[in-house]
Amino acid sequence: MTNNVAAARTSAALSDPELDPSMPAPVPPTKGQTTGRSQGSDARLRAKRRGRARHGSHAVAHVVLGVGGFIMAFPFLWQIIMSLSTNAEVQSVTPHFWPAELQWSNYATVFETLPFLDQLRTSILITVIRTVAQILLCTLAGYAFARMAFKGRAIMLALVLSILMVPSQVYLISQYQLVQGFGLLNTIVGLMLPGLFSAFGTFLMRTAFLNMPQELEEAARLDGANPFQVFWKVMLPLAKPSINVLAITTVLWSWNELLWPLVVSTNSRSMPLSAGLATLIGDKTTDYPVVMAASLLAMAPVLIMFIVLQRRVIDGLAFSGLK
Repeated sequence: MTNNVAAARTSAALSDPELDPSMPAPVPPTKGQTTGRSQGSDARLRAKRRGRARHGSHAVAHVVLGVGGFIMAFPFLWQIIMSLSTNAEVQSVTPHFWPAELQWSNYATVFETLPFLDQLRTSILITVIRTVAQILLCTLAGYAFARMAFKGRAIMLALVLSILMVPSQVYLISQYQLVQGFGLLNTIVGLMLPGLFSAFGTFLMRTAFLNMPQELEEAARLDGANPFQVFWKVMLPLAKPSINVLAITTVLWSWNELLWPLVVSTNSRSMPLSAGLATLIGDKTTDYPVVMAASLLAMAPVLIMFIVLQRRVIDGLAFSGLK
């Protein structure tokens, strides 16, 4: 036992470079190796810090977006609460953030006060006809101004665009006189007639066609297509994003139009919903919960359409914004 311990000590002593000159000295780490290790550790630390900063910035962004979304949605939520409240709770000095009892009868009162279904049918019919007419007429006019060369094109385009500079109230009386002369008061034709064409839609579609490559049109002509075939089969399918924008703006504008229906229509059954809601405002007293309930019911079709066509709506608006 003692001999083994002594032999181990002797071998350890002989392996020490200081005691045995024949043994090679240990090589210390080079400066590059030390620098590489320190750089690797620094890179890992920086990556961790960037990850923490990124997560922190994401959390702040979500909080800001959540607060902004709540602020934007609060009027809609408040409208729902008001539609389920009593008129005394709505008009009280101290605001009631939740009614003591939900008044679902306010929605039934809307159908008792207004010919709601007749007005809804009128609004849908006017909106659909105006949207289809504007898509057809504005695309044709926009393509003609963008791609066709004819005499007086610049003058006609200037006249069309000048309509955008004039408020619609300026020619309201002349439009009313024309509709009255044709005997179209209190009719759907008289309500939708001024909105069949749009200077904005023409300008929008002209811009869309101008941004399309000229080579596509030339290739179609070489294949023997006439001008209408070039428009219908080549150019129009490429303009779908702009057509979506035109359809969205036309639907919203037609559904919310108020002044022209109030001027042309005096019969409650021939009014659209926008004018029908205005009749709920009394001279002396107003049942605000019923007004809020009617507004929510009138808003429902457009809201459902947006939810169903949400992807098309966002893509179309993003495309128009990029252009």
